[in-house]
Amino acid sequence: MGISSYARVAASLLALSTSVISQSTNATINVDGEAVAVNASTLSSAAAVVSDAGLLPSETLQLTDAVLANLTAVELQNASLFSFDDNATTFDKRSLSCKVFPGDRAYPSTVVWRIFDLLLGNRLIKTVPLAAPCYSAWPAETNAALCTTITNNWTDSYMHEADPTSIMWPLYQGRTCMPTDDPSDTCTLGGYPSYAVNVSNVAQIQLAVNFARNANLRLVVKNTGHDFNGKSAGAGALSIWTHHLNEITYIPSYSSASYSGKAVKMGAGVRAFEIYAAARDLGVTVVGGEGRTVGVAGGFLAGGGHSPLSSLYGMAADQALSIEVVTPDGRFVTASLEKNSDLFWALRGGGGSTFGVVVSVTVRVFPVIPVTVMTFSFATSDNVTSTTFWEGVRAYFDYFVTYTDAGIYAYFSTFLTGVDSYSFGMAPFFAPNKTIAEVEELTAPWFARLAALGITITPVVNQYDDYYSAWWANFPLETVGITTIKTASRLFPKSNWANDTSLNATFDAIKTTVELGGSFLAFNIKAADNDNNDNSVNPAWRETCLHAILATVWTATTNDTEIIAASETLTYDWMQKWRDVSPGAGAYMSEADIAEPDFQQAFYGTNYDRLYALKQQYDPKSLFYAPTGVGSENWYITGQLTGLPTQNGRLCPV
Repeated sequence: MGISSYARVAASLLALSTSVISQSTNATINVDGEAVAVNASTLSSAAAVVSDAGLLPSETLQLTDAVLANLTAVELQNASLFSFDDNATTFDKRSLSCKVFPGDRAYPSTVVWRIFDLLLGNRLIKTVPLAAPCYSAWPAETNAALCTTITNNWTDSYMHEADPTSIMWPLYQGRTCMPTDDPSDTCTLGGYPSYAVNVSNVAQIQLAVNFARNANLRLVVKNTGHDFNGKSAGAGALSIWTHHLNEITYIPSYSSASYSGKAVKMGAGVRAFEIYAAARDLGVTVVGGEGRTVGVAGGFLAGGGHSPLSSLYGMAADQALSIEVVTPDGRFVTASLEKNSDLFWALRGGGGSTFGVVVSVTVRVFPVIPVTVMTFSFATSDNVTSTTFWEGVRAYFDYFVTYTDAGIYAYFSTFLTGVDSYSFGMAPFFAPNKTIAEVEELTAPWFARLAALGITITPVVNQYDDYYSAWWANFPLETVGITTIKTASRLFPKSNWANDTSLNATFDAIKTTVELGGSFLAFNIKAADNDNNDNSVNPAWRETCLHAILATVWTATTNDTEIIAASETLTYDWMQKWRDVSPGAGAYMSEADIAEPDFQQAFYGTNYDRLYALKQQYDPKSLFYAPTGVGSENWYITGQLTGLPTQNGRLCPV
């Protein structure tokens, strides 16, 4: 069958939704210079419309066995590339091989990619790096004015999450195409995937999952690209971009065996600011992330999801009632306590890009509550020595358990600002369901101790009528796109606060790393007890009162050798001091060190063995890979620099 025949067959199967049909009326598609007619009279659906009142519109369009049989009936060559996997076998590492890579003989040909695009309804995007307009090597993209705009907004998370393949932390992509004022510089794809599918319905996800599995392609999933370790990057990969799955449905009377009450169902692409605004308008409160552009139903919830409401209501994963997901075999299933309960357990905390592609999540909601927010800072000065400064910070540590038990979420930082000079910032002390008077009473003991030390603070306190207003006013847009910083984290348990000896050891370990030059950002937070926490969230969260992040920073001109040295100092020297005072504790996988020793224990704790077994059950062919994800120890990226791992190599089995 020639390419024209391929095109005609594919065109006849193009429409994946009625919207595609209407948009394609009287249109043509150009394939190798030949115009192929695509109109309402010749189109037949490449997706079945499934009627189910509980589904979002995007979920009613599904790839089915009947559709695949139709592909076979019209003798479309390579139709098997899009088939489901109904012959999954037990995991066997010996059966694995390197994922095919551009340039390999087995890599899909241009013709196959075109057919794939036609079946998707023209939703396939060939990757162009976001900063390509700055480079003359990308002549079709070069645009000096656009380059200036991209450069000026490079740290803006809205710009990166709106791009099909850009990620928030390009250090792990490989920094292969950064903004530049020299058009002759080199810009390559590096760790960016080769193609992305801009999905708008389930059928497109199923086609992509089946194609990647059957063609042995590396597959990645991008929602917003927020993950600190570049999990949505992957050289040569096919990416599923869930950004436009942004439907929100209010369920005033949700009922299941475990919950009855109000709920909200949201698509995987819904961002925090969208669901918070919708919840405000609906007169409810939703547990989501601190960052404005974080995709609430994506990797955030899959990793557990800490929230400004966690000390009051628990983790975001604890709120999930039902999850719609495309599994590695290409099937679209519902996971809940009643259906596929083991998968439901794994999806709530077991990590993103591991067990399938989440399409939507239904979560329980809470009443509207007032929130009081306080901000302030203090620093060393002529009147405040470094010794006094640290005494003031140490006094704060005495109240961590008290504050989290009161439902407080505090985001604070401590930095080395010069020789024996330091600053402390509280931005903010976030108190849901508390009045100004209650917050002032709660903080009075600490503030009295600061005053006794001669540390003057000027708190700014405001009370808001609802969560959204408080959150929007006090959590600015995230600064991203930075390649001169690496972070690591630790979840310090409440047991470290059991006596002065353990607490002093904890504080001294943190203080020492700041004195050595580390930047300390932390959350005084706990995962509140609730009746829905039988999930795979890292058990360390259930004991935590401090989620602490430590960062090492270098300059834009620092070479790779020096970056590697700084990175390894962070991982094996500074962070080891934290591990030594919190043996058996863990770290939050979504804001952690990609080189964390024994990541299985640190990120998953006692849940890892069960998660690994479920990974082999649901994904025996290892379609889904993510760095530090469950089962990732069975794979490696070729050509990596020790201490500076990226995703810009071939993915191969160990």
